[in-house]
Amino acid sequence: MASRRALQIGGATIAVGGVYYLYSAGGNPKVAEKKLEHDVSAASARLRGQDLSSTEAQKKAEVLAKEAGATLDRTVDNVRADIRQADRLITSKMHEAGSKVDQLKDEGTKALKDTSKELQQTADSFDKKVSQKTSEAKSGISSWLGFGK
Repeated sequence: MASRRALQIGGATIAVGGVYYLYSAGGNPKVAEKKLEHDVSAASARLRGQDLSSTEAQKKAEVLAKEAGATLDRTVDNVRADIRQADRLITSKMHEAGSKVDQLKDEGTKALKDTSKELQQTADSFDKKVSQKTSEAKSGISSWLGFGK
C-alpha cells in the first residue's frame, strides 16, 4: 500500500516536473531535457554527499514535491493571468472594431443621402432646362408656322 502511494506521488511529481521544465524551456523539449538533466545531476550530487535514511529521503522528497507543486501553481496562475489579459485585449479590440463599423456605416449612409440629394437636384435642374428649351422650341416652330407670337 505504501509503495503504491509512493509510486503515485512519484508519478505525479514526474508529471508536474515535466510540465514545469517544458514550460520554463518555452515549449522546447530539448532545452527542457537539458535543464532536467542539470537539475537531476545537481540533486544527485547533493544526495551523494549525505547518508539519508528512508524517512529522511521521504521527507526530502515531500519537500521537493511541495516546491514543484508551488512552482506549478505559480506557473498556472501566470498562464491564467495571461489568458485574462488576452481576453480583455480581445474584448477591447472587438468593441473598437464594432464602433468603427458603426462609424463607417453612419458615414456611408450620410454620403449616400448627400449623393442622392445632389442627384435629385441635378435631375430637377435638367428637367427644368429641358422643359424650358422645349417650350422655347415650340414657340419658335409655332412662330415659323404662323401659330404663335
